[in-house]
Amino acid sequence: MHPETAHTAASVAEQKRALLKRKLAQAAMTAYPLSHGQQALWFLHTMVPDSAAYNIAFAVRIRSTLDVEKLRQAFQTLIGRHAALRTTFSLKDGEPVQVVHGHKEFSLEQIDAAGWDAQQLHQQVVGAYRRPFNLESGPLLRAYLFQLDQRDCVLLLSAHHIIGDGWSLWMLLDEWRTLYELDAGESAGFAPLKLNYTDHVRRQQDMLAGPRGAALRAYWQRQLAGELPALSLPVDHARPAQLSYRGASWTFRLAPQLTQGVKALAKAEGVTLYTLLLAAYQVLLYRYSHQERILVGSPMAGRMENDLTGVVGYFVNPVVLSADLSAALTFKQLLVQARERVLGALAHQDYPFSLLVEQLQLERDGSRNPLFQAAFMLQKSQQSDEFIGLMSSAQGSKRLEWKNLSLEPYELMQQEGQFDLTLEMADAGDALVGVLKYSTDLFEAATMQRMAGHLTRLLEAVVAEPGMRVADLPLLPHAERNQLLLDWNDTARTYPLDTLHGMVEAQAARTPDRVAVAFDGQELSYAELNGRANQLAGHLRGIGVTTETLVGVCLERSLDLVVALLGILKAGGAYVPLDPAYPSARLAYMLEHAHPRVLISQESLLKGLPDCSAQLFCMDRDWPMAARHAGGNPEYPVEGEHIAYVIYTSGSTGKPKGVQVPHRGVVNFLHTMRETPGVAAD
Repeated sequence: MHPETAHTAASVAEQKRALLKRKLAQAAMTAYPLSHGQQALWFLHTMVPDSAAYNIAFAVRIRSTLDVEKLRQAFQTLIGRHAALRTTFSLKDGEPVQVVHGHKEFSLEQIDAAGWDAQQLHQQVVGAYRRPFNLESGPLLRAYLFQLDQRDCVLLLSAHHIIGDGWSLWMLLDEWRTLYELDAGESAGFAPLKLNYTDHVRRQQDMLAGPRGAALRAYWQRQLAGELPALSLPVDHARPAQLSYRGASWTFRLAPQLTQGVKALAKAEGVTLYTLLLAAYQVLLYRYSHQERILVGSPMAGRMENDLTGVVGYFVNPVVLSADLSAALTFKQLLVQARERVLGALAHQDYPFSLLVEQLQLERDGSRNPLFQAAFMLQKSQQSDEFIGLMSSAQGSKRLEWKNLSLEPYELMQQEGQFDLTLEMADAGDALVGVLKYSTDLFEAATMQRMAGHLTRLLEAVVAEPGMRVADLPLLPHAERNQLLLDWNDTARTYPLDTLHGMVEAQAARTPDRVAVAFDGQELSYAELNGRANQLAGHLRGIGVTTETLVGVCLERSLDLVVALLGILKAGGAYVPLDPAYPSARLAYMLEHAHPRVLISQESLLKGLPDCSAQLFCMDRDWPMAARHAGGNPEYPVEGEHIAYVIYTSGSTGKPKGVQVPHRGVVNFLHTMRETPGVAAD
């Protein structure tokens, strides 16, 4: 046969095979209802279809030669084995359904990453992970291979949560490993799957319609009776009106000694590691929020029936763990409470969270998740602890040797801000690894760094003294404690021993002609302001004002107001500001309480002033009496410890109180204003 004829025949045959595959796939498509969890995810997807909030992923660095075709064949086998991986979602008669296809091609995208630096590689991997999924067209499982060279690449697996969960991901990785390590002609030996995810959906519907469903509903209604307060943590930014799902992560590790101590305490108290870490997290939230009822969501595996353990699908279901805390409660007592509620949640985990929210008829708030805003989970691989090591170790810190592959962790922080805050822990053997996932709409990374330190310090205290009251457990690491109590309080400064009016006199000597005060088209230079204040000081001394004599000032905003204040200070007195806009009763109280010797005001305000025994001086009517005095700086004895003014509190917590402010306080304040924010002469 001629080569061109052979090529044409092969091409036609390939087209026929592809057409046959499409026809078989279309013929085998079957529509099924969604589980309650899938319905919730479908609804969220329709609200924000471009969000990566419910993408799940696994990334690994492969430091050996990868057989790409063998990788492809292994995953194609897995897609044929697990119906969920061949599923898409669409509407039928206005209701969402899942469509299981008879055949779906494995989606592997190979990217030439030769020459990329670490930052560029990371940006591209994160970008691929965050690519949104089209639930209707699929595929809902994608793989990306970033190839740096023949013996260095990053493999990224990404799926939409609606077809799988963490358990499913671990299982797929374990089965992929088995398939990839097979030699030619070998069989994987997988037991055939008797059930699919759609069987779980049918069982869920039957269960909820029967007595078991009624018992589960009654349990959760009892657990969540009463007020269900939204978690109110101190945040760095104002909460937006709508959830945006923008998020980030902060990773930390507990030292091996502390890890051993936490595990030993859990064993001694008869609780699981999960329960102890949950209780510590609840204490942290209690101390941050000062709320005595703390609601934390935690995902449960949702595979109560053994014949579903090998099925890929979205089984995970969050449960709400309520903690009742008080200052008198000890951590040991909290552990007893937490153990009881965790065991109860495990036994009743099959009631769908979305259905529970509907049953409780909660008032919807677009800025928060319903029922809980903080989540907790302890990662545990259902197949091999090797995968936990790959997920929880820092990049390049650990290498896993399989039969034909050399694998290293590749850090990929998956968090799109589904909740205000999530604590995810993983047991990496010698150390507990934690990830604080947070909404970037609310928090800064520095806040998460401090929070990780607070949780670590709290666990250290719990290990050392588990009988301590939760209100007394220390949160501050030693470095932060020293920073707050010592470093930030090291504020001693040496400032000139001066007075407020002395600073104005010095400025007048330096810049006599510069404008000092301007108001409503009028101006006073420093020389004019200083001279007029000196004249008023001379008059005030003549009518009995001396060191720390109180002088009331009730003037409208004007040039005269500044002259009056400086004149009182130059005479040695202390001014008492009396706002003309105040109610007459408040002015009367302040005048009676302060009992000033002199009251400076203006004629237009006299009718509204309460009666008092103070000698009255009107700036607009009586100024000629002050103008007779010399304009030179007086030399009356005024020191930094003497009172400059008396300011009255608002009285919101009782009667207004007069606060005496000395000259040194005002002078120090003005000098610090030159430093921060930096007030200059202009």
